[in-house]
Amino acid sequence: MTTDPAVPEAAPKASRRAVIMTWLKRVLLVVVLAVAVYQLVKQWPEVSHTLSQLPWPSVVLSFLAALLGILLGPMAWRVILADLGTPVRRTDASMIFLVGQLGKYIPGSVWAFLLQMELGKSAGITRMRAFTASLITTGLGIVASLVAGFLAMPVILDGHRELLWVFAPLPLGLILLHPRLLTWIVSRILRVLRRPPLPHPLSGKAILRNVGWALSANLLLGLHLWLLADALGSPGFSTFLLCTGAMALAMTTGVLAFFLPSGIGAREVVLVATLTTVMPSGSALALALVSRVMFTVVDLVSAGGAALLARAHKPQPAPDVTDPANA
Repeated sequence: MTTDPAVPEAAPKASRRAVIMTWLKRVLLVVVLAVAVYQLVKQWPEVSHTLSQLPWPSVVLSFLAALLGILLGPMAWRVILADLGTPVRRTDASMIFLVGQLGKYIPGSVWAFLLQMELGKSAGITRMRAFTASLITTGLGIVASLVAGFLAMPVILDGHRELLWVFAPLPLGLILLHPRLLTWIVSRILRVLRRPPLPHPLSGKAILRNVGWALSANLLLGLHLWLLADALGSPGFSTFLLCTGAMALAMTTGVLAFFLPSGIGAREVVLVATLTTVMPSGSALALALVSRVMFTVVDLVSAGGAALLARAHKPQPAPDVTDPANA
């Protein structure tokens, strides 16, 4: 009787690697959660007084608007993932995207992508395909935010021209909304990473749907800020437009300032600069801080809820299209 000596050796090696990767993912998630909670606790004393002055109905509605805006993120990501050839359930997309987004609380530009790549494995998504979907969604999200940011242009031109630099990527972003051009630039990035290019062009329908989800999210985030501003005595449709544009530009600035945990500081500078046109600077700063704390809670709640929901409904392997770009 003969035995294959390679078989008993390969299994323990694969098993050890799987155990190590599992624990590394667990440690990384613990670190991410700890940093997010730390940011929440650290900022709480600075905003507790202002928060106590805000009517609770406005706070609750503002929180819900922010939560709904954040929950649209997985929908945009899922559209691109399906266009790449890997459709997944909403529950799986929400778990991967929202839990992975907690990586933004660690300084650096890669942690959210890395988390989403690893979490995607549980749903049968290859790391490179998850990365590609996240890369495209981030780029299109920036374009959508800059488009929404034009709502704050009157304020920017009237005393805050230093914020015009935020719009610098917009012309290129609008050009790259063309499916063939976007496919070309993504394929070039994949080649730089020594990966095969996309096997087929991205569809215009998927790009438009992704941008549509992103624009809807920006409107909800603007509503979140406007509800707080309205509670402090700055009502009106013009203020809503201002808050929507300010929030969109602030979120874009936070993404571009990738070296800061969740863009902390950069986002608040933009919000305060725009809100001071309709309220005292002290109130503008307080609202920016309240919004920051609220977003941290929203991130934790949405990620936790998505993880629990995905756990209740076991991830189903995605019907992936086999091609080299998926490796």
